[in-house]
Amino acid sequence: MSRVVSWLQRHENRMFFWANHRLNHTVLDYLFAVVTHLGGATFTIAASLLIAVFAPAPWNVTGAESLTALAVSHIPVAIIKKKYPRLRPYLVLPQTRTGANRLTDHSFPSGHTTAIFSVIIPFVIALPVLGFILVPLGVVVGLSRMVLGLHYPSDVLAGCALGTLTAFLTVAFFH
Repeated sequence: MSRVVSWLQRHENRMFFWANHRLNHTVLDYLFAVVTHLGGATFTIAASLLIAVFAPAPWNVTGAESLTALAVSHIPVAIIKKKYPRLRPYLVLPQTRTGANRLTDHSFPSGHTTAIFSVIIPFVIALPVLGFILVPLGVVVGLSRMVLGLHYPSDVLAGCALGTLTAFLTVAFFH
């Protein structure tokens, strides 16, 4: 079993360093530093709340679904971060490039990725064509977390899965 874990860790580190080192350019650094905030609490809460309160029907319901999914999705994130206290890549891998905002809490799963997917998926369900814009946006937020040295690929993948699953369950509950 330890050979499998070692193999997985080696490949995950390789994928992490690809994102963290290969996507190194002044313009991309700026873009990722801005885009990463789309998965932050301020943006996701504000956007969902504003749509839930001020958008016309049926978008106000979709905004409420997003806001609910966002709130519910962070319960498992908080539990998992406590149960599996994984150090962030920049604390473990000395060659990691980091952005200005170094976080010190646990890495697994990515809260930003969870948040962005929990917010966008109800909109994609409501109007599937939005998926062509919103899903790539969510992927870029997740990628930004690796480029900034804050998360491993499995952190981002777990966040994507948690946010998406919570959003689907929330939409199903509302309907």
